[in-house]
Amino acid sequence: MSSRAKLYFQKWRWYERNSRPLRRARIRLHMLRAEAFIRFPIQGNVLEALDDGRLTIGAGTLLEPGCWITIADSGRVEIGEGCFLNMGTMIAAQDRVTIGDHTMFANWCFVSDAAHRYDDPELPVTWQGFTSKGPTTIGSNCWFGTNCVVNTGVTVGDRCVIGANSVVTRDIPPGTVAAGAPAKVIREIHFAAAADSR
Repeated sequence: MSSRAKLYFQKWRWYERNSRPLRRARIRLHMLRAEAFIRFPIQGNVLEALDDGRLTIGAGTLLEPGCWITIADSGRVEIGEGCFLNMGTMIAAQDRVTIGDHTMFANWCFVSDAAHRYDDPELPVTWQGFTSKGPTTIGSNCWFGTNCVVNTGVTVGDRCVIGANSVVTRDIPPGTVAAGAPAKVIREIHFAAAADSR
């Protein structure tokens, strides 16, 4: 086998690693232990991160098909209990991404604590690595509409709603509705009193 063909085969095995039956079985075993659920296909270095504790997923959480979780060797992703990551949701961590309990992501959301560099004119963008403004934290009981992006260094407080197609570039206080690109607070949420909900 030529060196080019060997390299191609190695890359193909790496890119398609999560479709291999033994790896799927190992991912399912991790999810069983966590009392969480996954629907394949799943993308990213999920198995490696589960094996060494860089990825933790809380009980009752569901990852729908096409979710993508990619974590640097020094990074960590923590997903709380009862979360719902709809199809195509992507989480990328250079250092740390934390998601609280019972948070929902609609289709095609993206959450990261880093961004691609592009400022070196001598290097292709794909070789320039990443820059970060710090960890990204999402609180509990949040709801993100379709196609939301949460950028590096951002904190979204508990019980927030982020409108579809929003790009979160700054902190969002708890108990608010925010939308837009960049996302801005539209209003505070009026929480029904216990007596109102009976």
